[in-house]
Amino acid sequence: MIQKPTIPKGTRDFLPQDVARRNYIFDTIKSVFKVYGFAPIETPSFELSSTLMGKYGEEGDRLIFRILNSGEKMKRADLSALQEDNLPRFANSLSEKALRYDLTVPFARFVVQHQNELTFPFKRYQIQAVWRADRPQHGRYQEFFQCDADVVGSDSLFCELELIQIFDAVLSRFNLPGFTIKINNRKLLTGIAELIGESEKLVDIVVAIDKLDKIGKEGVITELENKGISNKAIVAIQPLFDLQGTNKEKFDKMAAFLSESKIGLKGVEELRSIFLLLDKIGFNQDKIEFDITLARGLNYYTGAIFEVLAHDVKMGSICGGGRYDDLTGLFGLKDLSGVGISFGADRIYDILKELDLLQKCKSN
Repeated sequence: MIQKPTIPKGTRDFLPQDVARRNYIFDTIKSVFKVYGFAPIETPSFELSSTLMGKYGEEGDRLIFRILNSGEKMKRADLSALQEDNLPRFANSLSEKALRYDLTVPFARFVVQHQNELTFPFKRYQIQAVWRADRPQHGRYQEFFQCDADVVGSDSLFCELELIQIFDAVLSRFNLPGFTIKINNRKLLTGIAELIGESEKLVDIVVAIDKLDKIGKEGVITELENKGISNKAIVAIQPLFDLQGTNKEKFDKMAAFLSESKIGLKGVEELRSIFLLLDKIGFNQDKIEFDITLARGLNYYTGAIFEVLAHDVKMGSICGGGRYDDLTGLFGLKDLSGVGISFGADRIYDILKELDLLQKCKSN
């Protein structure tokens, strides 16, 4: 009997009408990127493992698809590492390349490699597929498209302002019934870890808080306990999980909480400045919310961080991003700040389809 053909879990085929609708999404996003002066680039679908590994944190590294060496290179496998039960070293000896996990780290490599051909600040957009060895579920795929816009070579908060405007412009063109742009600043989280005496556990704290919407407050507390965070520290930060009030009121509460943390207060002031800029241009601030529990688990973020949630649908974030002060420094180019955002095209497609907002797209 001939086995029925299938595809790997976490991937999917698209019929012609689906491709037309997805192209509508890509074209809409691309048109807004162009209005704001972003130029297109592309990078390879796979990178050297050394380029990607160690940039996303322990959990992110586990989700990177490694490409097995072939031919004579297979003979170079470090069998001694296997005998010593050093699985990471053994895996590295078997795989010199990996599928890209996101578009940001490859972009940082691109900037360093082509720095003499670029004019800074450099504004780029990129629409390509990425791969993650995540557990497939509703709205979560192992192969999906990201639509990124980044500015590198400027630490001006006007960049954050512009990217918030791009979120609004793109999603408004899709006629979503509602969405919320959530914003936080990693400096606040750094300040919180500092004040509770757990600075060395910052990554663990961020990773745990980032799961709040998935595992709830009790789940986060359990994870913090499992990571060795002291009970005193956990008690100190628990009230932050229920921070209430207007954005201004929450800024005031966080400024009081972080009064002894220089870096924490700097984060609060950066956020206040962004909201002041938004107010000056008449941006509808009902669309944006300061959320202290927004963490973004990726290690490279250092300043403002963003996530966007669509209303009336059960789906995770459809967009995200943030500022990374020295990501290019990992590849030898120091002190080049950047900030960027990413639209999750596949989740946006699923939402528009669920809300019956794709029917106006041409099928050919």
